[in-house]
Amino acid sequence: MKRRSYVSLIIALCILSFAFAFVAFGSEEEAAHAPWWKAYIWKVINFGVLVIILVKFGKKPIQSMLKQRTEMIEKTLKEAREAKELAEKALREVDVRLKEKDKEIQVILSLTKRSGETERENLIQQGDKLKEKILEQAKANIAFELKHAKEAIKAEAVEIAIELAEKKLKEKLTTEEQEKLLEESIAKIGGSN
Repeated sequence: MKRRSYVSLIIALCILSFAFAFVAFGSEEEAAHAPWWKAYIWKVINFGVLVIILVKFGKKPIQSMLKQRTEMIEKTLKEAREAKELAEKALREVDVRLKEKDKEIQVILSLTKRSGETERENLIQQGDKLKEKILEQAKANIAFELKHAKEAIKAEAVEIAIELAEKKLKEKLTTEEQEKLLEESIAKIGGSN
C-alpha cells in the first residue's frame, strides 16, 4: 500500500515539474530581448518550487524509507554478529571435541599397543611351553625307542650267543656226551610234568 502512494507521489511530482518547465521554457521567446538575469530567473524559481514540493511531500516518505533501510541494515548487521558469535561458539565446541577425540584416540592406541604386547608375551609363553612339551615328548620317545632297541639288541645278542655256544658245544662235545645231555634234559622235562 505504501509503495503505491510513493509511486503516485513521484508521478505527480514529475507532472508538476514538466508543467513548470513548459511554462518556463515557453517564455523563452520573450527572454531573447530581456536581460540575461530575467531569462534565468524562471529557471531558478522553477527549480526552487520543485525543491520545495519535493521537500514538503517527499521528506516523510524518504525519511521513513531511509529509516527503514537503516533499521534493516542494523537488523542484518545484528543478525550477522549473532551468526558470527554462534559460528565461533560452534567452532570452539568442535575444537574441544576434536581435542577430546585426539586424547581418546591416543588412549585407545596405547591400550591397543599394551594389549598387543601382552598378547605377544602370552603367545611367546605358550610357544615356549609347547616347545618344552614337544622336547619332553621327544625325549620320552627317544628313551622308549632306545630301551626297545636295547632289548631287541639284547635278545638278538642272546640268540647269537646261544647259537655260538651251541656251535662250540657241538664242536667240543662228542656224540656220546650229546646223547647223555639229551637224556638228562628229557628226564628233567619229564620230571617237571
